[in-house]
Amino acid sequence: MTTMKTSKKCDDSLPVIKVVKETKVTCYDWELEMDDDTFAMMVKWGKEEATDKDFVNIAIKAGIQHLLEDES
Repeated sequence: MTTMKTSKKCDDSLPVIKVVKETKVTCYDWELEMDDDTFAMMVKWGKEEATDKDFVNIAIKAGIQHLLEDES
């Protein structure tokens, strides 16, 4: 059984995770300028709207990126 180490922020090892479905998602990475209060408000709204699935997807992406960086 292979385990994947997560980022330095989370040192727990995970068991193998099986990908059972892949959905192509189009997204954009914008560089935005805004004042600190607006940024804080947007972060608050994002946290209110984010689902557990969103957090799992972020964790998987960060774990894969960390794994790839460790291999290079």
